[in-house]
Amino acid sequence: MWNNITACSLWRLSPSFMSSRIQILTPLFIRNYKDFCKDRQTIWTLQNSLCQVMKKTVPTLKCNMFPHCFASNKARYGQYTKTFPVLDGSIPSVCEHVFEENLRNSEACIQRYSELLCKVSKGGGENAILRHTQRNKKLLVRERLKMLLDDETFLELSPFAGFDLPYGNVPAAGCLTGIGKICGVWCVFMANDATVKGGTIYPISVKKQLRAQHIAIQNRLLSVYLVDSGGAFLPLQAELFPDQSHGGRVFYNEAIMSAMKIPQVAVVCGSCTAGGAYLPTMAEETVIVDKIGSMFLAGPPLVKAATGEDISPEDLGGASMHSKVSGCVDHFASSEKEAFECVRNIILTLNYELPPEETLEYDDPLYSAEELLGLAPRGYNYTLHIKLILSRLIDGSRFQEFKAEYGTTLVTGFAHMEGHLVGIVANNGELTHDASLKGSHFVQLCSQRSIPLLFLQNTAPHASEPTSLSQAEDHTNRLKAQASMMAAVACAAVPKITLVIGGCFGNESYAMCGRSFDPNFLFLWPNARVALVDSRHISTFPQPGDDDCTGDDSGLKYLKEKLDEESSAFHSSARLWDDGIILPQNSRKVIAQCLTIMKQQKYQIASRQQYPVIRM
Repeated sequence: MWNNITACSLWRLSPSFMSSRIQILTPLFIRNYKDFCKDRQTIWTLQNSLCQVMKKTVPTLKCNMFPHCFASNKARYGQYTKTFPVLDGSIPSVCEHVFEENLRNSEACIQRYSELLCKVSKGGGENAILRHTQRNKKLLVRERLKMLLDDETFLELSPFAGFDLPYGNVPAAGCLTGIGKICGVWCVFMANDATVKGGTIYPISVKKQLRAQHIAIQNRLLSVYLVDSGGAFLPLQAELFPDQSHGGRVFYNEAIMSAMKIPQVAVVCGSCTAGGAYLPTMAEETVIVDKIGSMFLAGPPLVKAATGEDISPEDLGGASMHSKVSGCVDHFASSEKEAFECVRNIILTLNYELPPEETLEYDDPLYSAEELLGLAPRGYNYTLHIKLILSRLIDGSRFQEFKAEYGTTLVTGFAHMEGHLVGIVANNGELTHDASLKGSHFVQLCSQRSIPLLFLQNTAPHASEPTSLSQAEDHTNRLKAQASMMAAVACAAVPKITLVIGGCFGNESYAMCGRSFDPNFLFLWPNARVALVDSRHISTFPQPGDDDCTGDDSGLKYLKEKLDEESSAFHSSARLWDDGIILPQNSRKVIAQCLTIMKQQKYQIASRQQYPVIRM
């Protein structure tokens, strides 16, 4: 058995002895030392130190025993990426009028974006905020997140969810969801906003929480619930209670996540009534705030109606009762600040083996991101070459293109986003037969090499129907090739991010990793359109019962207006068909943040499935 004295003696070995004995001594030393010390971080540190000794003692020695200890190898590898070809991002003079049209459209979309964001930030309105803060003595949801999360920007998901729905406006669906860092660990957070309808749960609220849980499962992210809810909105119970993807699915997911060893922590910082009480009780650790937090299936008014007994919320289901009597919670906090400090301490006990913070070196794009506003297409006829957009998103505007001369209506290749290697699949026109085969090949290549995929989606409007036998054959071959690409995208076992920069129409959107193909994240630009067909091409489609295929003018007009309204990015985001609308100039930052988030799961505790944590 080697010991520390033996390790220290390596410093005194002569170069000749080291060169002749190193291949024998090193494996023996590491094997015995691993038996001697189970701390992997200690072994890693010792291996690095030992290799530095060897390199100083025997400069010409090539040692392959410690593959991760030569940091310079990674640096040298990163230098080679600067040989990727540089894209020409200059805008041709003949396209300046298209650029100007797109720019005016983007400015109008961004103005609407800003107005809606301002409304959403006010939650339930001034009166509701006063009741929440002055009468109920509670913090606003964004103040809670500021105290809980590290002092870094967080990624908010679907802020426009709940806007202008058939049953009314529900700002941000009554809850904030997103991804931020707590003690250096990326976490998904779900925080009720009790200024919106008193924290009442609507169907869109359930959908937003389920999407946040799905992101946590897909990316293996710790989940934190800040619960302040008044329970379900009973007039809509048929739309949020009985079905598979309704409210009960939230609790099902909690159990599955626990079995997958994805930690979940809850803070009861308000009312938890009826089914909402299950959310904190199913979390692995729960904190409750004194005089503010409460949990019960039926509150004091229902107890009074059923039994005639007067009882206070604190006695029925307050912090003292649940922490001392029922055992439904694990930690008692005298204030919200103390509760969030407790959550941070809980996260420090998760035994995550995160690597030290690494600073990736990268070059900024050669072209201004502000010019993306003029490249965001107003419509398919206003689309400029996709490489102009790529040159403003990727590191150093460097792009290693794949099959550059084949299937040119789809651009594929490799690039870096703030130092992260990605495979890019971007529409440059119709998804033709050749383009689909090329896309299928490239997606499989990235899956084989474990390279994340970024889809830049701007699918073409519905293609015209074939009018001859040869056109019908071409149409069939294209459908077969698109089906092949769909299968490749669906089965690619790598993280996928989709950014809709223009149109998201028809079956081509599936092949470009639309929502139903389960990307890890999907975002829209404000100018994006999401629909089965483009309303601007509706006049080319026959209507049911029209023998001459022209249709009634009034019917076509109504259908066109309906499609135009329902295909806007804000209509899509209000119904959670995406993870949010982002500004074009912020795209690079958001994509890089998502790549960093998805990378964390490599360093977390083992993914072996086991039984969930059950409260006794």
